[in-house]
This record gives sequence, C-alpha cells and structure tokens, in this order.
Amino acid sequence: MTRRVYQALFLVSIVAFTFLFAKEIKGAANLFPHVDKVAHFGIFFILAVVMDKAFKIPLLVQILLLAGYGAAIEVMQDMLPYRQASVADFIADFAGAASYFAIKLIFHIGAKPNHG
Repeated sequence: MTRRVYQALFLVSIVAFTFLFAKEIKGAANLFPHVDKVAHFGIFFILAVVMDKAFKIPLLVQILLLAGYGAAIEVMQDMLPYRQASVADFIADFAGAASYFAIKLIFHIGAKPNHG
C-alpha cells in the first residue's frame, strides 16, 4: 500500500476509534476482566502500526502524539456522563503503542543489512 492509503486509513481509524471511545458500552465490558484494557492496548497497537506506515516522523514524536491522543481520549471520557476516565486505560494505550515500536526496533536491530 502507498503512504497516501495509510494516511487515509489512519484518518478513518482515528475518527472510528474516537467514536468508539465516546460510545456508551453495554454488555461487552463483562466478557472477561479488564476487557477494556485489552481493547485500549490493541487499538493503540493498530494506530501505531498505521501511523508508522503513514508518516515519516521520528519514533519519539509518534509515541508522544499517540500518548497525547490517549490522554485526550481519557479527558473526553471523563466529560461524558456514561463513561469515566482511567489512568489504567491510558497506561494500556501507551503500552499498546510502545509495544509496536519495541517490536519494530527489535526486528530492525536484529535484521542483517541487505548488500545485494
């Protein structure tokens, strides 16, 4: 896929995930303990993958932008009468994004240069 496609996918993902974070959740929260933390982790892992492929910006900037988005989501949820903010959700957000970048670094550092 081209960088433009990833940029469009990132925009659509941000809009969709923001909507989901603002939506009132009923029933799904009881699937298993801490299902919301797993969801936050997974969503931010996906956002990190798509952001990394969409934009040529330094890794630290990407992490800070995603952390800022995670903090903004928690502030938004705190303002909604049917949602609540959670530091644990923010930590799950950060862990999801950081996990992608850690995996990327591990495989990049371990990759042998191609001299072909």
